[in-house]
Amino acid sequence: MADSNEMTINLVVLGKTQTGKSAAGNSLLGSADFESHLCPSSVTTRCSLGRSGRISGLLRRNGCEAALRVRVLDTPSYPHSALSKQQVRDTVRAALAQHFGEEGLHLALLVLRADLPLCPDESHDTVQLIQELLGPTWKDFTAVLLTHADKAEEAGYTEETYLHSASSTLLSLLSSVQHKYIFLDNHNSTIKEERNIVLRKLLNFIQRNNYQVLLKHSKE
Repeated sequence: MADSNEMTINLVVLGKTQTGKSAAGNSLLGSADFESHLCPSSVTTRCSLGRSGRISGLLRRNGCEAALRVRVLDTPSYPHSALSKQQVRDTVRAALAQHFGEEGLHLALLVLRADLPLCPDESHDTVQLIQELLGPTWKDFTAVLLTHADKAEEAGYTEETYLHSASSTLLSLLSSVQHKYIFLDNHNSTIKEERNIVLRKLLNFIQRNNYQVLLKHSKE
């Protein structure tokens, strides 16, 4: 944030295999930085940082338009088909320190599929990992990204009716993160307008959190 006419937001995507983490990261960046395809095993085995170009039209600072840059850390899924929980946790923790240690992390995005029910065991495993990575204030710095929302829409659900029918596990999770959630339409996620809608919502979450960051190294 050194440049008053520019702001960078730092994000990390976390979630299970085949939830669309890497694809969601690509959508936020407006690029194809991260490998993403259907596979019977976990595709992502290491952390990777992607950076967007300057994005205009989304942000104003001190009464003037400011440019936005987005940095997204893609991570191995958990549970993973080849890595243990400790390996995933240690890999992600090291990458967070390496890439966001200087400026801090604005938001962790927990990626879930809107077209699949969330079961208690699945939720517990992923949330526990986030707690271990982010610490006791994880709820303030976590938002839920519901991918494949287009499939829920094809089944006749609006966001309102979807949440009315959602499992108690999902509703409890959304409540715990202060209802910071976004539905992502995978068919339209590469369209600039759809991307800007998602980025505006993320900026709103960050603003509500007073632009605080997590995991920033303190300077002696």
